[in-house]
Amino acid sequence: MPTGAWIGLIVFAALAGLVGGYFLARFIFKRQLKKNPPINRNMIKAMYMSMGKKPSEAQINATMNAMMRNMDQ
Repeated sequence: MPTGAWIGLIVFAALAGLVGGYFLARFIFKRQLKKNPPINRNMIKAMYMSMGKKPSEAQINATMNAMMRNMDQ
């Protein structure tokens, strides 16, 4: 096999590995964020309390849903 073919094969394999690695890392990162969201109900409740409001369950649910919608994008 000529030298040029080997170089082309190595370049192709490197590019394929980079593209594949990017999409694999992106998939794993999104899955981890769904399993372990960066904010939970208790944090939202504490945020409302620190603002001097007593949060209702509807407010907490609305905030959680808004956070999940933003995370899916």
